[in-house]
Amino acid sequence: MFTAKAKSEVLKELIDVVSTLVDEVKFNVSKSGIAVKAVDPAHVAMVDLSLEKGAFEEYKGNDTELGIDINKIREVLKLARAGEIISIDHDEDKNRLIMSVGNIVRRMSLVDTAGMSDPKVPNLDLPAKLSVRTEELRQGIRASESVSDHIALISSPDSFEMISEGDTDSVNLKLPKDLLEELDCKETVRSLFPLDYFSNMIKAVSSAESITMHLGNDYPVRMEFDIAGGKGGVKYLLAPRIESE
Repeated sequence: MFTAKAKSEVLKELIDVVSTLVDEVKFNVSKSGIAVKAVDPAHVAMVDLSLEKGAFEEYKGNDTELGIDINKIREVLKLARAGEIISIDHDEDKNRLIMSVGNIVRRMSLVDTAGMSDPKVPNLDLPAKLSVRTEELRQGIRASESVSDHIALISSPDSFEMISEGDTDSVNLKLPKDLLEELDCKETVRSLFPLDYFSNMIKAVSSAESITMHLGNDYPVRMEFDIAGGKGGVKYLLAPRIESE
């Protein structure tokens, strides 16, 4: 059983974060809220999202799985004004989701969850932890996109740096410790990542002013940020591209 009401912005945040990696996803509904874990088709990136029941205007749920076609949810969200309340009900008999916005009711079939796995989140003990303003990351990405299709993230005890190197040009963003909200790093670490994935993940962050990043040497980066005014949380994992000697 699942029935809820939520502001359109809360649902949009949820959908934006997940749609960066997949078109179809399984919502794990419980009494306490919704959880989503998904890996992109290329197995390069992963999202681990939780949304507390307190993020909703109204919420009732028992343990159930809902297979969601993200594009169908997007179509409903396009109809909603800012701050408008969207009602969601699970029609268990017909296995469909009923969404209401204003005077419009959309009934949509659910996706079969039989083939959807629950990926395990790797327990990575990464040596560097830092917190960067989201806008700084966006600016670094905009500078990099015309130079290369990869980006190196480097953390040292006194700074954080993003570097993109192409055949002829390079660009870097360097933030000293006093411009970071947090920096816990004993020695310099560096990993290289596909820029398109990294860019899409950062673009999906709409309301969080800062992102906490965990880095190692040629290890995945783990990015963490809040959604729904702190009543939800997101972890992104992005695999590195191992640099050749």
